[in-house]
Amino acid sequence: MAISNQKSDESRYEDLIETLPIGYARTTLSGEFLSVNSMFVAMAGGDSRDDILSRGVEKFYQDRETREAVLSTLDEEGKVCNEELKVTTLTGKTVWVLVTARAVEIDGERCFDAFVQDITDRRRREDVLREMHTVISDRNRTFEQQVQSLLDLGRAELDTQYGTLSEIRGEEYIFTIVSTDDDSIQAGDVVPLEATNCEIAATTERTLVLGDVARDAPEETDRIGYSEWGVSCYVGAPVLLGDEVYGTFCFYGSEPRPGQFSQWEVTLVDLMSRWVSSELQRKQTTDELQRKNEQLEQFASIVSHDLRNPLNVAQGRAKLAAEEHPSEHLDQVIRAHDRMEALIDDLLRLTLAGERVEEREPIDPSVFGDAWWKNVDTREATLRVNVERRIRADPNRLQQLFENLVRNAIEHGGNDVRVTVGELADGFCVEDDGQGIPPDERDDVLEAGYSTADEGTGIGLRIVAQVVEAHGWELDLTEGAEGGARFEITGVEFDGN
Repeated sequence: MAISNQKSDESRYEDLIETLPIGYARTTLSGEFLSVNSMFVAMAGGDSRDDILSRGVEKFYQDRETREAVLSTLDEEGKVCNEELKVTTLTGKTVWVLVTARAVEIDGERCFDAFVQDITDRRRREDVLREMHTVISDRNRTFEQQVQSLLDLGRAELDTQYGTLSEIRGEEYIFTIVSTDDDSIQAGDVVPLEATNCEIAATTERTLVLGDVARDAPEETDRIGYSEWGVSCYVGAPVLLGDEVYGTFCFYGSEPRPGQFSQWEVTLVDLMSRWVSSELQRKQTTDELQRKNEQLEQFASIVSHDLRNPLNVAQGRAKLAAEEHPSEHLDQVIRAHDRMEALIDDLLRLTLAGERVEEREPIDPSVFGDAWWKNVDTREATLRVNVERRIRADPNRLQQLFENLVRNAIEHGGNDVRVTVGELADGFCVEDDGQGIPPDERDDVLEAGYSTADEGTGIGLRIVAQVVEAHGWELDLTEGAEGGARFEITGVEFDGN
């Protein structure tokens, strides 16, 4: 009789399952284990295959609802279920696993084949990234507090004794923010730059990774870490401020690693250092902008007081002289003085118009006609307001916008122009029935100094654009219903929205 050496399909399947780098288990509908591979035994914390087979699935689930949720997705035979589950191993360890399961029928009995991957590390990394996002998006924290939290988070994830943000000034290395459990280094401490591994990261402008400083340090240097701390492992990334190296963002410890920092750990340090670089750049830009704003305010003060006072004297003297000695030359002097006064007024408005609006209040549309219209030399012009809802804005800034649009309509549309304020779905519009603005000039009119009117300063519409920008609104210049200019302001918040 011939003896077959061929294995059965079931035996070959079991051999294949045993070679998988992930866990495998076959269970009954009631939750009994029928078969498991050795990888599943190791993941589950069992002593042997029989140890696992003698237990039920419920032993591993942390709650019954989780198991019921998995079973409910496997009603159809052949349907595949993918679920991320938190389970407890037989050793009491809590882990996250990705279970890919499907229902099968074996010898007339419904069973489940499940392939299990340990995703604990991935879930932990996701948690770290979520925590990092929470830290850097929290604008209630100062930059220093945010960096401190990142250093604490990174030190815990990398399991290092120290984490620092340091600044390089010449040949000195200054610790600006420190995370550690001891007081061996503190913010403000200074060491020679050449005594640190950070010099290499700063010089190369690349992340330096040394699982074991003595083993992994570049051959061209005999650096083995700063001796006072006994630095034996190090990972640090350069922090850039523009095109210059500000310093380093790094983590280090006194115990060497048997291997190297993982790619995930290096990536985390890179992400943190890049955020620090961008925030330092933003902070520098903000500080520079604040400095320029302060200079602008000082300039506005000079224009408002030191320049206006002698101008008022010159205006008064010129008018008195014209009364005593009428002259065409003096009339031109008076007109020039009036022109200077208009320019000063518009310049002061422009100085304040672009400041970001932080606080807003509901504004009744009736003030357009009852109060603000009266502040403008409207001559024979007429106003129609078709706005029902109250606009949330800064009152003074919105008044600036309205008055400058009205002045623009009168300057370009004539003394008897009709101005209409209308309501849009997400904003409002101001239009007139004047001559309008040609399409090829609509972008130019919003720039300071551009005007087609003889009496215009060329600043009014620039003020309008800055008020819109300060509120975070959008401005679109188009043609009105009667051919005049139409300014549409959108992105506006109404009271009660």
